Amino acid sequence: MSEWAGVWLALIALSTVIMALIQVGVLVYGALAARRLETMLGRVEQDLKPILEQAHRVSTEAARMSALATSQVERVDQVFTDLSRRVDQTAAIIQQALVTPAREGAALFSSVRSTLAALRGLRTKGRSGPPRGVEEDDALFIG
Repeated sequence: MSEWAGVWLALIALSTVIMALIQVGVLVYGALAARRLETMLGRVEQDLKPILEQAHRVSTEAARMSALATSQVERVDQVFTDLSRRVDQTAAIIQQALVTPAREGAALFSSVRSTLAALRGLRTKGRSGPPRGVEEDDALFIG
């Protein structure tokens, strides 16, 4: 049995050495991979830095342009609001200056026309005979 115990002990020692070598290999490979990854990330960062700076400049410029456009739209809105108000005021002034005197003139012409019609009526009443309308009504009467 002692022979078998030595064999088993040697086999255990050999497998422990192999496991230790595998672990050392994994650690070395991990360290190399980490170093390569760090180098690659440094290059990527270096390559992306100008692109990110350009993107930042573009976004800053876009924000500035947006602010300018908003300002211009507000100015145009203010101009149209003022224009609309002035057109309404002008229309009211024109209506007051033209329509009111025109109504007064129409009323004056209507009163002159009524006066002339009344004078004609007085002139025709003074003449002899029944009014024209009465004779025509009598002819139409059936009774």
